[in-house]
Amino acid sequence: MQASMNLSKLDPRAAKATSVVAEAETPGNAEPRALNITAASSNPKMFTLPWHKPLATWPEDLLANLPRGISRHVVRFVHVGDEVYAMKEITRQMAEREYEILRRLQKLELPSVRPVAVVTGRHNKEGEPLEAILVTKHLKFSLPYRALFARNLRPDTAERLIDALAVLLVRLHLAGFYWGDVSLSNVLFLRDADAFSAFLVDAETGDLQVNLTEGQREYDIDLARTNIIGELMDLSSGQLLPSDVDEIEVGNRLVERYHSLWSALTDTDKFGPDEMWKIEKRVNKLNELGFDVDELEMKTDEDGKRVLVRPRVVDAGYANRKLLRLTGLDVQENQARRLLNDLDAYRASTWREGEDLEIVATDWMREVFEPTVRSIPREYRSQIEPAQFFHEVLTHRWFLAEKAGHDVPMSEAVTSYIKNVLPGQMLDKKDIDTLLEEADSGVVDDEYTYNDPDDGYNPDFDPDAAVWAH
Repeated sequence: MQASMNLSKLDPRAAKATSVVAEAETPGNAEPRALNITAASSNPKMFTLPWHKPLATWPEDLLANLPRGISRHVVRFVHVGDEVYAMKEITRQMAEREYEILRRLQKLELPSVRPVAVVTGRHNKEGEPLEAILVTKHLKFSLPYRALFARNLRPDTAERLIDALAVLLVRLHLAGFYWGDVSLSNVLFLRDADAFSAFLVDAETGDLQVNLTEGQREYDIDLARTNIIGELMDLSSGQLLPSDVDEIEVGNRLVERYHSLWSALTDTDKFGPDEMWKIEKRVNKLNELGFDVDELEMKTDEDGKRVLVRPRVVDAGYANRKLLRLTGLDVQENQARRLLNDLDAYRASTWREGEDLEIVATDWMREVFEPTVRSIPREYRSQIEPAQFFHEVLTHRWFLAEKAGHDVPMSEAVTSYIKNVLPGQMLDKKDIDTLLEEADSGVVDDEYTYNDPDDGYNPDFDPDAAVWAH
């Protein structure tokens, strides 16, 4: 367990994020005698849930049949009113600590799941204590990495996941977050045009600091490489990974991508007095990577002949913010770029290049984007994000036009995509059931399961029984 954060030195947004401060695990730390829910949401349905039951025994009608990743703990997706929450059953100290960290990461606008509540003081009907539950909001349209390999995806899926993880790791490290357990299993992925976006989903071992040392960053990177190679080898043994993928090469790719991006965001450039145009080039390069530069630190070296330039405040989401300002659409970065490109094409094709872009964007939304995404079949609306659907229809339209030798109407492309492409990319019930079985196979601390008197297990004959002890 990491040492407590020094709140006085943290970004004020993070320091004031929550009233929950996890206590150290000590023998004298008694569990609360009454149910206690500390929540960042005022959903009244939270109080109607069966907190007196082990999470593994909650009734089926409460559960959402969504793919879960492999976890050491019992995890369930639960319907709470109109929302879907992820529930994780862990010790009180771990639940409070993870809730605290996730709240701080959210206030820093870092890509992570949103904490909803921490529930402690749970007891069954016999008065025996139950573990606490950490509640987070389900990240809509996201998938664990194993689910992405359950369908026929592009051969470079593994590389694209690694690229997304590298961006996530750099962003977290820039904010001073030491992860301590980097792996594909602790991340959720959203399709982002032709790439992916990665979100931290497990912060049990994390620690938020003012700045990280190079040693801390390198430890995270090395651990990530080791874990990723192991996870990909596991996929390969289950014949889920394309045979031509080299697991070690993919693990090394993370290290290379991380260092390349870290260098682009933090290195100091040296320019001559007549090379100031290179400053704009540096900023444009960061914009292309999806980062916005709020401040540049510029100073001359000792002899006054060179100018030293270093980005001081770098924030991700350059295209996202531009699209949000123009249309109100809040989408992933690469999706935003694709939509902005289509908006520019619409502006040119309607001969409105001299007109205010905000007005053109309003018409593009009404005439192009909204009619397209309204076509998503009802049965797929929970699996594909509207912006991703729009991007994939545009790509399909390009292929159709290339094959036909002429432009293809958008409505024709939508119909063809829904009929010939979309069904093969979606998870069906069989896929989800298989993923859930795999997820449950990784649970090692489900007290409900291993205390079942009818399961034939006798700890007296198990030399590793001490592992299960509380």
